[in-house]
Amino acid sequence: MQQQVFATKANLMNAKKSLQMSKMGYDLLDRKRNVLIRELMQNMEAAKSLRGVIEQTYEEAYTALQDANITLGIIDQISRAVPIENSIEVSTKSVMGVEVPMLKSDRKTPKICYGFYMSNSELDTAFIKFDKVKQITITLAEIENSIYRLSTSIKKAQMRANALKNILIPRFQEQVKFITESLEEKEREEFSRLKVIKVRKNKDAEIARKKVAENIS
Repeated sequence: MQQQVFATKANLMNAKKSLQMSKMGYDLLDRKRNVLIRELMQNMEAAKSLRGVIEQTYEEAYTALQDANITLGIIDQISRAVPIENSIEVSTKSVMGVEVPMLKSDRKTPKICYGFYMSNSELDTAFIKFDKVKQITITLAEIENSIYRLSTSIKKAQMRANALKNILIPRFQEQVKFITESLEEKEREEFSRLKVIKVRKNKDAEIARKKVAENIS
């Protein structure tokens, strides 16, 4: 339903200001959306590449683990010597106001944390392979979480931009047009009214002059 607006100069100024702000908001949202889309595409390309790598890395790691189990038997007891991973640090960075995660972990050469007496090279290989899996998983988790947040923000920016473009901007344009035309019509009416008054005054003055002239004569 169209909101009723009274045709006043104050309302015209407010409508023009609102129209200008809406256009500025749309331009900012459009730029934000484009930047976020570029960032999203880069993350999607990186994620696509990492998914292929992580599948191969997992396959190599489980193959190495299978070889270690074959040569050493079930290595459940040895695996308990491996400490729980607690070196991951989570921070964020801002991309056009969108907070995306940054995961950081200790990427030093993995330290063997079990004895050598009950282990062999196959177990060492499996340990190194799974450490590689861990590092890739951390990177992939960071990228996929960024993709989710960027996608959500792009949808919100798109909805707001559409609301400005299809609802608010046309509404304020219509208001500016309506008030401008109404004020111009009022000015024309006022001009016509003043012109009529002036004509009447001139006629009255002429009649008065004639009466004065008749009285003198």
